[in-house]
Amino acid sequence: MAGTSAPSASADASANGSHAAAEAPVGAPTNPMATALLTDQYQFSMAYAYWKAGKHADQAVFDLYFRKNPFGGEFTVFAGLEECVKFIANFRFTEDDISFLQSVMPMCEGAFFDYLREIDCSDVEVYAIPEGSVVFPKVPLIRVEGPVAVVQLLETPFVNLINYASLVTTNAARHRHVAGKSKVLLEFGLRRAQGPDGAISASKYCFMGGFDATSNVLAGNLFGIPLRGTHSHAFVSSYMSLDDIPDKSLKSKDGSRCFHLVPSSYFKFLVGFQVADSLCGVFGETNQSELAAFASYALAFPSNFLALDTYDVMRSGIPNFCAVALALHDLGYKASGIRLDSGDLAYLSIEARKVFCAIEKDFNVPGFGKMIITASNDLNEETIDALNKQGHEVDAFGIGTYLVTCYSQAALGCVFKLVEINSKPRIKLSEDVAKYVSIPCKKRCFRLYGKEGYPLVDIMIRESEPTPKAGERILCRHPFIESKRAYVVPQHVEELLQCYWPGKSNKPRAELPSLEKIRSRCMQQLEKLRPDHIRRLNPTPYKVSVSAKLYDFIHYLWLNEAPVGELQ
Repeated sequence: MAGTSAPSASADASANGSHAAAEAPVGAPTNPMATALLTDQYQFSMAYAYWKAGKHADQAVFDLYFRKNPFGGEFTVFAGLEECVKFIANFRFTEDDISFLQSVMPMCEGAFFDYLREIDCSDVEVYAIPEGSVVFPKVPLIRVEGPVAVVQLLETPFVNLINYASLVTTNAARHRHVAGKSKVLLEFGLRRAQGPDGAISASKYCFMGGFDATSNVLAGNLFGIPLRGTHSHAFVSSYMSLDDIPDKSLKSKDGSRCFHLVPSSYFKFLVGFQVADSLCGVFGETNQSELAAFASYALAFPSNFLALDTYDVMRSGIPNFCAVALALHDLGYKASGIRLDSGDLAYLSIEARKVFCAIEKDFNVPGFGKMIITASNDLNEETIDALNKQGHEVDAFGIGTYLVTCYSQAALGCVFKLVEINSKPRIKLSEDVAKYVSIPCKKRCFRLYGKEGYPLVDIMIRESEPTPKAGERILCRHPFIESKRAYVVPQHVEELLQCYWPGKSNKPRAELPSLEKIRSRCMQQLEKLRPDHIRRLNPTPYKVSVSAKLYDFIHYLWLNEAPVGELQ
């Protein structure tokens, strides 16, 4: 499709002399639809109006931030930065793009389209909090500086690339927190996600937020995420009997002998049921087509046999699995475990574990009691929390719909606000002060840590102010409420915004780390937070503040910009 493939960063640099892109190519965006046309129409209308007025080169500063933490919590995980950097590295209008814009904006002068042909992001600077960081409302996630018309064209794609990425990463991190460190979390959302784009993004950012693997093969290929998957109910239902397996023989793991898998396992397990009174059910009552499906799957994957219950977990699924698993054991293989996809997951996991432990004891099969029990079936944060309170024996959770669709919250609500133009601070006012009044001017942002190593407060200061230092007494003020203020003596001070796209400034550029490193950062950041900030029930709000000088300036600018009413 014309105009859907973006030029590479290196090609852009050679063609246009883009200093930043030539110095450190970052590759093309993951999604080929992330091109210069991926924006709202009014961005082009404003760009034309800027250009028409001769204001298009005015130097602007915009902040990208959000107003409220999602999912009723008090933290958010920042994600999507790498895609934003890739986007600006490849930002360029093709001739096909220009032709389309001319067709939908016939009222614009031809010289405006010549201007669009020449623009790139070589004059743009991007400062951001490192991806995978825990972040909070009002604090800029990204600060973008550059010619106002160009930066305005970046607004919609930046908000688009950050909104869902941060939302689903936060959702994944919340699931990881409630599940605990020891459990395996599997993202199974491909078929329920909002289209291919949503599915690929979900797999990437759920891994970033703490999930261990995905069922999404393309995501595994693109991002190196571990893949997991077994079989569906359809696979089990497709078998009618053991006669559907033409060759039931399997070589032992060491290759020394061959074994007729199904009959031997059947009779051995039948004897086992007569010996072990702790085992429930009668082997003769199991579904034989299910046994055939399990045996067939084990013949295909003897070193990675994990079975999905289809008919009746305790009366059929567990006995059939154990029969095949014991036969595999005799050949030197070790089955992986089972997946429970229906019923009372807490009860069934406990009963299944009892069976596995009894078999380990009665048949002297070391490790059989530690078979992996995976649970699925429309799980979410609440159901996992409920399972934890009931008690269960689940080792891994397969989560799909509620995870990737962010079912309990549709969007994060990021905004992109002008805070300075030609070195003059700007403020957006509203009657809803806490929600809609912006914090003006170019700012630096810091995180202040206490004696126990936990972050205490984030503080924003004007760029001209001195850097806060550890051990110094700092007055932190709520941006809008006069009475909310506190002194802090931090033990450690961390500057949050780093330069990820220096433009022509020659500033050192921060590294874009690998997905695995971003994931590790996310986990470390969550561990640094005080437990009451991340608990599910009534979490304590984290404090976001401004310096005393910035507080005074906000209110000075506010009074100057707000119209004065007149009573009659």
